[in-house]
Amino acid sequence: MVAASDTAMVIVTAVTGEDRSGCLVGFHCQSSIDPRRYAVWISKANHTFRVASRASHLAIHFLDARDIELAELFGGQTGDEIDKFALVRWEAGPGGVPLLTDCPSRVVVRTIEMNDLGGDHVCFEGEPIGASDRAGYRPLRYTAVMDMDPGHEAD
Repeated sequence: MVAASDTAMVIVTAVTGEDRSGCLVGFHCQSSIDPRRYAVWISKANHTFRVASRASHLAIHFLDARDIELAELFGGQTGDEIDKFALVRWEAGPGGVPLLTDCPSRVVVRTIEMNDLGGDHVCFEGEPIGASDRAGYRPLRYTAVMDMDPGHEAD
């Protein structure tokens, strides 16, 4: 049933000092209406988890169906081995968080809380402080990336 829901894919980016990171994420959602909150779950094994756990802000980039190359880079490579940001256009946003220039549909959140309930992913909940979107946005779905080899295993 989860695979059949065919969730929209996002790239989450974070920065702490000079350490930037980003990864492809399928676990994300609005988590409160009042106050406004958005949540993403990041694998504990992921380089982005280590950066995000110390970051003040996260950027959640909503991938368009045209963004398959970005999905392959941020989902198929690991920041433990390459600097993904050397391969894309980006600019610093609030708190220095990397904003992917070619992925303008995004929400920037100020991290409020991290919740580790014992699984292989940790929930980062944030307060949205800015958003933008691309005209004609069509989400890149899980089924478009489900055969992609991940940059690392979940554990």
